[in-house]
Amino acid sequence: MQSNLVGMTGPVAMANTQKEAAKRAEDLRQKVSLLPRKPGVYIFRDSDGEIIYVGKAKVLANRVRAYFADSYDNGRLQIHALVRSIADLEVIATSTETEALVLEATLVKKHAPRYNIRLKDDKKYPYLLLTNEAFPRLVFTRSVRRGEGRYFGPYTDARALRRTQELLHRLFPLRTCAPPLPSPSITRVCLQYEIKRCKGPCVGLQTQEEYATVTNQAERFLRGQISSVVRELEQEMDLASERLQFERAAELRDRLNDIRATAEKQSLADARGEDRDVVAVTRDDTEAVAVVLEIREGKLIARKDYSLSVGLDEPIEAIMGAFLRQYYLDAMAIPREIAVMCEPEDAQALEDLLGRQRGGSVRLQMPRRGEKTRLVEMARQNAEMLLAERRLRREKFRDRVPHSVRALERDLRLPHPPRRIACFDISHIQGTDTVGSLVVFQDGRPLKNAYRMFQIRGVGGSVGESDDFAAIREVVGRAFSRLAKDKGEARPDLVIVDGGKGQLSSAKVVLDSLGFGDQPVIGLAKRLEEVFLPGCSEPQTIPRTSSGLKLLQQVRDEAHRFAIGYHRKKRGRAMSVSALDEVPGIGMARKRALLRKFRSLANLLAAPEEEIAAVEGIGPVLAAAIRAVLLDGRTDGRNDARGSPLEPQTS
Repeated sequence: MQSNLVGMTGPVAMANTQKEAAKRAEDLRQKVSLLPRKPGVYIFRDSDGEIIYVGKAKVLANRVRAYFADSYDNGRLQIHALVRSIADLEVIATSTETEALVLEATLVKKHAPRYNIRLKDDKKYPYLLLTNEAFPRLVFTRSVRRGEGRYFGPYTDARALRRTQELLHRLFPLRTCAPPLPSPSITRVCLQYEIKRCKGPCVGLQTQEEYATVTNQAERFLRGQISSVVRELEQEMDLASERLQFERAAELRDRLNDIRATAEKQSLADARGEDRDVVAVTRDDTEAVAVVLEIREGKLIARKDYSLSVGLDEPIEAIMGAFLRQYYLDAMAIPREIAVMCEPEDAQALEDLLGRQRGGSVRLQMPRRGEKTRLVEMARQNAEMLLAERRLRREKFRDRVPHSVRALERDLRLPHPPRRIACFDISHIQGTDTVGSLVVFQDGRPLKNAYRMFQIRGVGGSVGESDDFAAIREVVGRAFSRLAKDKGEARPDLVIVDGGKGQLSSAKVVLDSLGFGDQPVIGLAKRLEEVFLPGCSEPQTIPRTSSGLKLLQQVRDEAHRFAIGYHRKKRGRAMSVSALDEVPGIGMARKRALLRKFRSLANLLAAPEEEIAAVEGIGPVLAAAIRAVLLDGRTDGRNDARGSPLEPQTS
């Protein structure tokens, strides 16, 4: 074991690491030298293959080459941290800069890279959907599917949106029942008809044309076109009076009064009655808040607010540009004019992008005086207020320590509550394809953007009983070496190593060698949920009913889940690389059929040739070839008796 330790923490490992870093740098230089002089998107990855930044460029070669120039220094700490983390890059060329903007926003939304400005949309914002059925319904939904109908939103306040839905059902008698209409199985009206919230289209009391008129009015109301709805209802009321339909006229009068009352509650934002959005952004050290004021027909009809993750020194113009791209990426309606607090990055390209999505020109305007300036200032003040509220909530939450964390502090006699917990786990497939996982919990909850997966290098990707300790040393060493370099990354209050005394000792030696000797660390053995502490030969006793023990189990189980999930993905990619690839005529379909039948290469090798030939698509000729290749591989050491099981194992 001692020789393994020296190999992992001494000059040999350092030399190997330096060689790998030099090779990666050379590969990057070669890729950069081949970049096209076209617009497109560039993607940076770290040494673990994780996407850490997505950017767009007018000329890919110029933009990407700037990151690696010796003279590149714009004073932003975030950029320096990003460049130090780049291990690989890929580019996607596009025809125009506008296409690059769309692709960049899509990829940022999909991958949420660490160094990008991004909307914090860990929940789906709600919409109102006006379905495209023969008799449309107005539905609250959090999912957007093209072809389902017309969507309005997104909205940030779900409770307020449900109140809006209720108001619209009161103003415009649209059906709420789910069955498609017309339906011969419906023979009686429901309660909604009795309380005058529906006109009974289900039983033929309202024609499709009459229903379409109400649907159109509701849609225009949602778009803020209230005055046109009022004029149309006034005309209908007058016509009903002329025809002596007094009950119908009275009903229309009541609806008109309700709509006018609703419109009067909305503040007048533009005396000229124009449509526009007003956008302001403000920020603190780690978070930004964007506010959008929606003005339709001169009335302020909605205020939407969004939280964004930002870098420490990200300029406000970059934040504004990133927000506008992501906010309007899936927007159902874009106004002709957008008043902004500051000019966003790539303003001209952004106008082209929004114009293409709108189907008409869009103007980004930074007003200097007049009514629009007042509106921008109102949006900015709202953003400042919301950011202050979020900061206050963060501070309150920061001071609130969950009961399970307090219990763990007591059970392990820690110097302070373990609010940030890091857990390391080693996973392999019967001793091969070894990987290490790191999961992080903050205040008893998973912090998924801090999860990491490590490909094991020092033991050649294979792990036996003793090499399990070497794998732990490597993973803990790499994680804490990175922590030592990145002063901005939070240090864990407690480190958990999945395993017993041996794994714990391996982790402790590495922590000491890296200057983290005071780091609290424990080992958690699976068999009896035994907790080992450094320097103690016997496990620590924690009551089975303790919420602290349950938290330890939850963290350890999450590390297993993360590692196994990664292994399954890796196995799917690696299925095409095996001894079976050496057999002519064996593709993915036949390989899957063989593995479904025999589960491992060892079982396949032990099976009679007739049984192999009976598998669909194989036959006698291929069966003989398969056995010949597997037998040849066994004699020269390419395969061993352990085979290739389908499920990974954690150590």
